[in-house]
This record gives sequence, structure tokens and C-alpha cells, in this order.
Amino acid sequence: MAAAASRSKVVNLLGLLQAGANSCPCHSHAHSHFTPTAASFGNMLKYGRNYASAQDNNTDYAFEMAASNIRFGPGVTGEIGQDLNNIKAKKVAVYTDANIAKLHPLKAVIQSLEKNNVNYVLYDTVRVEPTDTSFKSAIDFARTHSPDAFVAVGGGSVMDTAKAASLYSSHPEADFLDFVNAPIGKGLPIRRSLKPLIAVPTTAGTGSETTGTAIFDYEPLKTKTGIAHRALKPLLGIVDPLNTRSMPSQVHASSGLDVLCHSLESYTALPFNQRSPRPKDPIERPAYQGSNPISDVWSLHALRMVVKYLPRAVKDPSDFEAQSQMLLAATFAGIGFGNAGVHLCHGLSYPISGLNKTYKHPGYNVDHAIVPHGVSVALTAPSVFRFTAAACPDRHIDAAAAFGADPAHVKESMAGEVLAEKLTRFLEDLGVPNGLGALGYDSSYIPALVEGALPQHRVTKLAPAGEPASEQLASIFENSMSNY
Repeated sequence: MAAAASRSKVVNLLGLLQAGANSCPCHSHAHSHFTPTAASFGNMLKYGRNYASAQDNNTDYAFEMAASNIRFGPGVTGEIGQDLNNIKAKKVAVYTDANIAKLHPLKAVIQSLEKNNVNYVLYDTVRVEPTDTSFKSAIDFARTHSPDAFVAVGGGSVMDTAKAASLYSSHPEADFLDFVNAPIGKGLPIRRSLKPLIAVPTTAGTGSETTGTAIFDYEPLKTKTGIAHRALKPLLGIVDPLNTRSMPSQVHASSGLDVLCHSLESYTALPFNQRSPRPKDPIERPAYQGSNPISDVWSLHALRMVVKYLPRAVKDPSDFEAQSQMLLAATFAGIGFGNAGVHLCHGLSYPISGLNKTYKHPGYNVDHAIVPHGVSVALTAPSVFRFTAAACPDRHIDAAAAFGADPAHVKESMAGEVLAEKLTRFLEDLGVPNGLGALGYDSSYIPALVEGALPQHRVTKLAPAGEPASEQLASIFENSMSNY
């Protein structure tokens, strides 16, 4: 009875806090109407029961929250010159890609820099979906010009490239693989302070303006990998809704799918206090730590925003409210997954992109074959969540509820199937390619796809049931050949 009374008091308190937030002009969100379910509240209590100590001597017992400063508002890009003067930057390296170089976001940045007499150099040839080769070119530019601050204007490719340029220009003696995630690289921790980076996202997807992660295609192995450390976080993310107004519909869709999977994967990731090994030194605690009570809040809220606003943004690129809310959702999800991590959708996406030689997604003005990152992560999502549901059915039910399912009528044994069906219909309505087969893959590619996914330990080990075996990965790929 005492436990029940205590729980009742806490639930009542949560209700009061929610009601107060909805009426507070500083903290209310018109789009937030979440009422904690028994399942989602139970998830929070599970953390509390295991919070003080690890389950064994090798699992972690703590999590660490890290995120960039964020400034949101239409027109805030115009403040960037003042920001750079405020940090006393003497020479700024501005990174962007050839498409953004012609559009409003870069023009707004350059106008602000010149208005505030900021000395800058421009690198406008960032590769969309970067490679180790394109990273090295951007690094060489930074080492040549020795800037004391960086600005990234673009999507995740640009922001990740600027992070790499900042990192390696501060470590001129480093080999490229020194900081790349193991087992492809050495995964060394970053012990030096990096030059400040201000990120100006132009897509509503990656959330890279909040995270310490930089992803690229490693060409020798034909797979994606990355660099992950809190030191890579931008000093400031300037999140300006005016900067996404030029996005084509297909770019809205694919970038929004990345937000979708960031939210779903981080919310269902292995809990932080089940992740091992426990770090011997705090600097070795990974950026991707597993699901935790703070990331859960950001991830689940971002998921609800994606379900509500992404279809509108794709259907009508002039829907400014939907665009703005998707940009916020990307940032919210970035804070969530940037600390909790992602798992199988992302781990399996890397060989899907890396092995592609012919497919070129509509709406992308590039001169090479491309599977946009958001598309590559979404195509396996229905199969992934069928597979992971048995490990934490309550969280999969919470996710299905975000798509409109009634949690009271979803048995735990059906959680994966219900969520997968909701995801499938959502992807179909957005016009997403019908599985891996639509990209030109068939069953003969599965061994190569599995081989490309196996090195992605940084994320695959965060699956809620732990890292899958090769046979299980093969089954997920096989079941993702066609979704509709």
C-alpha cells in the first residue's frame, strides 16, 4: 500500500507539472498533450530502481548529458557575426556544399560576417554523404588556413565535415584513423580542446548541431563509420526556420526519416546501466551511452512531433509551421540520441549506403549515386522493431501509441508487429522506396550487407537485446527487401 500511495503521489505531481507547463508562457508547447501511461511511467521507475548501482562490476552506473547551446528563431542566422566577435574569433573557416553556397542560408551567414567585420575563408565543396577522402580534403583546407573558429552551414554532411576539420587541424600529428570508431579505427579519446564550431543546419534531420558525432563513408571497406566524442559538439547551434524553406519535398522526407529513427532507436536502446564495459576513466564513457531518463523525454517528444508534422512538410514544402516544428524535432531528437545513441536501423544503414553504386534518389542534385541517410535508416525499421520488441515491449508500445495505436489494446506479445505495421503505413504514405529491393538489392547482396554491418559495434551493441548475431542481421535484411 505504501508503494502504491507513493506512486500515486508522484503521478499526481507529474500531472501538476504538466498542467503548469501547459499554462506557462516560457515552457508551454501547444503541440504537447502527453499523458504518462502506466507503461511509460514504469519505464522511468525501472531506471530509479537500478540507478544507484550497476547490475554487476562491469556495467556502467552513470550517464552523462551533453548538448550544444541552441538558439532557435526565424532570422537568428543574422546574429552569427556578433557571436564570432563575442568569442574574439580572428579567422573563421566557413564550410558548406555547392548547393547551399547558392542559397539564402549561406548568403545570410556571409552578410552577417561582413557586416560585423569578421575575417573568414570559405570552403564550399563539402561532399553530400562525405567519405574519408572528402573529409581529408576539408581537413587539409583547415590545416592550410589555421582558423581559430569554424562555421558549418548545411545539413549533416556539412556539419560532420566541419567537425572533422576542426578535430584534425587541432591534431596535426594524428593519423586519420586515430579517432575513427573501433574496430575500423583506434577510437582514441580526444584530450585537447578544439576550436569553437557554430553549426547552422539547413535540413531538419540529422540533429548534428547538438551532437559530438561525425559520420562518413570509409571507402576502403565500402561502409559507413564515424567519429564520436563530446569534444566534437558545436559550441552553438543556430536553428533558423528560414534556412529550411528551400528544401525540396524529397529532402524534407529523407531528412525527417532520420529524425524518426533517431527518436525510435534512442528510446528503445539498451538502458545505460546495462551497457558494458564500465569506463575506467570518465573521458572513456562513450557519447552513445544507452537509453536514460533524460534522453527519453527528448526522444519520445520528438517522435510525436515527426508523426504529426513530417507528412505535412513533405506534402506542402510551403507549410512553414510544419517546417519549423520538424526543425525543432530534429534538434530535440539530436539531444536524445546524441546521449542515448542509436542501434540497428543506423548500424544496418551504413552498408546500404556504402554498397550502393547505381541508385540515385530523386530530389538530390548531386553527381554521384546516393541513398540519402534518412532513407537508408528507415528501410529496415519495420523489420528491426519486429526483432527488438521482445526485449522491451513496453517501450515499443509507447512508440506505437505515438502513431495512434491504443496502448490499452496492444498486448506485449504483439508490440513489435503493431509498431512495424504503423511504421510501414507511415513510410508508404510518404512515398518512401519499397524496401531494399527498390534500391536494386536482392538476396544475393545479404552476405555483403551483413559483413558491412558487423563492424558497427558502436551502435549495434546498443540494441535492446544486445548485439545480434550474423544470422539475425541476415534475417532483418531479408525481411526488409520489400515492406509494402
